[in-house]
Amino acid sequence: MKPTRRSFLQLAALTPSLALPAAPPPLKITGIGQIRLQFPGKTPRMRNSIIESGGGSPGMNILEIYTDQGITGRSSAERMPLIQSDLLPRIVGENPFFVERIWDRMYRHNRKPVAKGEYIRAMGAVDIAVWDIIGKALGMPVYKVLGAYNEKIRVYAAGGYYEEGKGLRELAAEMEGYVREGFRAVKMKVGWNAIGLQKDAERVRAVRDAVGPDVDILLDANNAWNAYDAIRFGRLVDKYNIYWFEEPVEPDDFKGCAEVKQALDIPIVAGENEFTRWGARELIEARSADILNLDTVWSGGITEYRKIAALASANHIPVAPHGNPHMAVHLLASTPNTLIMETYPGVQSKYNPAMPLFPVKDGYIQAPTAPGIGYDPEPAMIEKYRVK
Repeated sequence: MKPTRRSFLQLAALTPSLALPAAPPPLKITGIGQIRLQFPGKTPRMRNSIIESGGGSPGMNILEIYTDQGITGRSSAERMPLIQSDLLPRIVGENPFFVERIWDRMYRHNRKPVAKGEYIRAMGAVDIAVWDIIGKALGMPVYKVLGAYNEKIRVYAAGGYYEEGKGLRELAAEMEGYVREGFRAVKMKVGWNAIGLQKDAERVRAVRDAVGPDVDILLDANNAWNAYDAIRFGRLVDKYNIYWFEEPVEPDDFKGCAEVKQALDIPIVAGENEFTRWGARELIEARSADILNLDTVWSGGITEYRKIAALASANHIPVAPHGNPHMAVHLLASTPNTLIMETYPGVQSKYNPAMPLFPVKDGYIQAPTAPGIGYDPEPAMIEKYRVK
């Protein structure tokens, strides 16, 4: 007898192996908390083209979102006072699986002035912790919840900062070290006015000589130049086969960035200082970038970044998220038009024993397998380094 839909459903009800999996229990967000960790040692003083950083005790701040079922979502603790005062009242009582509604409630709450900047960064931290809850409730890494695309992700080592006493030899040794660790792409800083265009170009030459012809070199100017100086510098280093030229001009100079993009063959990257799909739309419409690098947290979290990636895909533009790799990895593993992931082996990871870097082999990492985001230090690490 030919099977019917009715007979199939009757068989499924009687046969455990054919029954559908049980739905996750209803969840409600009940509150938030924070874990602050402080690690031993002192980070070096270093600078990019515009700011100096480091020189203090390394640490880590973790946002926690609690639920009535005992599942805790975690992410980086961005702008905790804003989360506590402005966002917490909008999310308490919500079911984390209604993640789109949660994002919309947070965004619509702050309309005058329009939600941007620090507010969006706080939203992004909350959003990622909500996705962590969803993944843990389902027992799956978040990229599989989103819809997996690739479990092998290309990465680059971000470093090459300016430091006192760091000359060409020391810079070259740093980049060679990343290659020995398994990286096949490295990023360095350019654009410090105290160096000048010619000396900066010499730094790029030294790195190319050190890593050889088969390792990709990425340049990050951190918005150092006007358009004509960025073009001059790009022409000086073009012979070194540069993988990309990141943020060559000031972040609000969309027209200038487009001029640099048009003048050079090196791919231009922009977006780190933009927020949400609407900022990404402006970059795309201005033809400012070949690649978008909006930050996973700062631009509004995973919920918003999926829309940014889709918008970029519709315009044949890849995305390469700036910032915390533990936040970005699930986007890269679930989005077809992602390019490469930023990591900080010599800048952040070496000073954070609680969150080691993903193992790198031949320039790639494997997507994490633990349920949720994977922003969960071992309990012993939390106990050891927690600020009481």
